[in-house]
Amino acid sequence: MRHRLFTRTLLATIALFALQSPVTHAADTAPRVLRVGFVPGPYADEFREGVEPQLKRKGYTVQYVNFSTGLEANQAVWHDEIAADVMQHSVYLKAYNDRNGTDLVGVVQVPTPPMGLYSTRHHALSDVKRGATVAVPNDPVNLERALKILQAVGWVRIRENPNPVDVSEHDVIANPAGIRIVPLDTAQAPRALEDVDFAAIQGNFAISSGHKLTEALALENMQSPYVNQVVVKASNRNSQATADIVAAYHADAFRTAILHNATYQGYRLPDYFPPQTAR
Repeated sequence: MRHRLFTRTLLATIALFALQSPVTHAADTAPRVLRVGFVPGPYADEFREGVEPQLKRKGYTVQYVNFSTGLEANQAVWHDEIAADVMQHSVYLKAYNDRNGTDLVGVVQVPTPPMGLYSTRHHALSDVKRGATVAVPNDPVNLERALKILQAVGWVRIRENPNPVDVSEHDVIANPAGIRIVPLDTAQAPRALEDVDFAAIQGNFAISSGHKLTEALALENMQSPYVNQVVVKASNRNSQATADIVAAYHADAFRTAILHNATYQGYRLPDYFPPQTAR
């Protein structure tokens, strides 16, 4: 009897030790599911081509979650429904956090197509006539970018505004071209090309609608704050998954995937790309 009792005690002790031991079990080797959110544009393709292969080698299974708007994507990050999203620049992110009381953070820039001025009715900027309609984004942050394009081509003059989230049509202080500015939802701009003379279209929506950057009559001089980035919840900033995503974007394999693909010609490259590769 004592022998059987001793045996049962020994087996129980071994089982308890096994539960507490850091030995890898079969369940630990199962693929880790990583859900990442995207809006229409090239960012899912960039991720699929240059980032996912590296993550798969580390045991991740990537799930692509598509959203129609950035607001939906950010809400999903905030509620831990997805690990990250890829669709916004730091100026938009700050405005979103300030407005919603959230603490989402950018962790790594991604190659980003610049906003451009497009037209299906006209073939040159010199075709502009007084009364021409020009569609621009109706959110202040991207409206500022559009107005800077119109200023760069000489159609309007705008006052300096240090806070992009406060920009409005009232910041246009001169309109020598006599254009009529038509604010529209950013995602609607490509479809509006049939109804307006010109449209300032955010790069990702232009690409997803089949327009090439080379078709733009003018492109913005994109600055670093407007380069899009991977965004995560602040509490996940130092997680292993976030570190692995960042490492994949910084890897030579990702740079090769982007630089050797003509699809990304004309994109504003992240600051961590070597200077000699900037295009």
